[in-house]
Amino acid sequence: MRIFAHLLAFIAALSLGITPAMAQSVLRDAETEAFLNDISAPLAEAAGLEAGNLDVILINDPSINAFVAGGQAVYIHSGLIDAADSANEVQGVIAHEIGHITGGHVIRSGEGYAQASKISLLSLLAGVGAALAGAGEAAMGVIMAGQSTAMSRLLAFSRTQEASADAAGAKYLSDAGISGRGSLAFFGKLLNQEFRLGISQDDEAGFWRTHPLSGDRISTLRETYEADPAWDTPSDPAIEARFLRVKAKLQGYVAKPAHTLRDYPETVKTVPALYARAYAYHKNAEMDRALAAADALLAKDPDDPYFLELKGQVLLESGRATEALEPLREATRLSRAEPLIAALFGHALIATEDKAHYEEAEQVLRAAVGRDRYNPFAWYQLGVVYAARGDTPRARLASAEQQVMSGDYFTAMRSAQAAEAGLPTGSVDWLRAQDVSLQARALLARKCQAERNERECRGI
Repeated sequence: MRIFAHLLAFIAALSLGITPAMAQSVLRDAETEAFLNDISAPLAEAAGLEAGNLDVILINDPSINAFVAGGQAVYIHSGLIDAADSANEVQGVIAHEIGHITGGHVIRSGEGYAQASKISLLSLLAGVGAALAGAGEAAMGVIMAGQSTAMSRLLAFSRTQEASADAAGAKYLSDAGISGRGSLAFFGKLLNQEFRLGISQDDEAGFWRTHPLSGDRISTLRETYEADPAWDTPSDPAIEARFLRVKAKLQGYVAKPAHTLRDYPETVKTVPALYARAYAYHKNAEMDRALAAADALLAKDPDDPYFLELKGQVLLESGRATEALEPLREATRLSRAEPLIAALFGHALIATEDKAHYEEAEQVLRAAVGRDRYNPFAWYQLGVVYAARGDTPRARLASAEQQVMSGDYFTAMRSAQAAEAGLPTGSVDWLRAQDVSLQARALLARKCQAERNERECRGI
């Protein structure tokens, strides 16, 4: 029964695509996030979500997957971006995931789990009764039959939610004036992958799946998409060009350099190829070649903030912090102080170890976390500059912010309490220290309840 309960929980999670990738690292990049926000904005509007309230988060995982896990956030694996051939394909996936959000499927998944658990429990009780009556074999049969029924009920519930999300996603694409060609193309990729893996597409196999058969989904959606006025609407060329940049940049960052250089050989001088090779060279510690690729990009567009950011990053991470200041300062200006770029610039200012730069670093980093509080790297850097300038209470507050996001709730609570004790009573930072302390305490209590960590629980 315990094993079956775990299996039910796992299947319930799979029904929404929630996988161990939740624990994988989040990939943050200013250009990629801007791209994902731009391609999802019309879909969010079509779904009736408030402007700016949908987050699309990139997870460092090579598998082809996307999921929602509560709230208005869509999580996309890096492997999905790598597998896609167009921005339109990614939009099809995002539309489907928004369908899960608007359908309340994360919340309602508990209904399917509860039904399955009830059936399993009743079969277990019936089996125990049969066993007590001396019918051991019959008891085992009752239990196994009940568990099979419970599992099939849960899987059917999951397939219903997936079909609902498919239909909702098709509507959002249509209302946004976006063609469903990309959606069908991506389902075709999933179907081909299933064929390569030897996954059966017959009805009996479909009975034991969390998702409808890919072939059936394609057949159902094709009729809907082809009848839609947006079917022949071409994808925005500028959006597709941005997709190719983001895809190449991502591969250069996460893939083995040899694989990147195979896919983007030196004979190709396009922006995506230069982007991918710059990161591959950087990973190989070939700094001169990485800088040459960055300079080639800047020769194409000297005012592109992301090209300037790349050059500054290569210089900074090769120990040339002072040289990195100029491109990063310009990238910060041209991007209107985009928080991730500004945080990197602040880091470069600190890395020069020139105290004359600390005041500017503080200003830059405070502005960065003011616009993006969920940036542990920026908080850490801000704590460094506070400590260097002798402002211990604010250094502790910055550390507390970073520790909460890193999951170190006990240390975060202590850091926030120490910061509160040293800050002017009633000040903005003093109030924030109280908030962080309460937040860390609540998260720690939840963690203690789940893990029963007695040492940390005693500190609450």
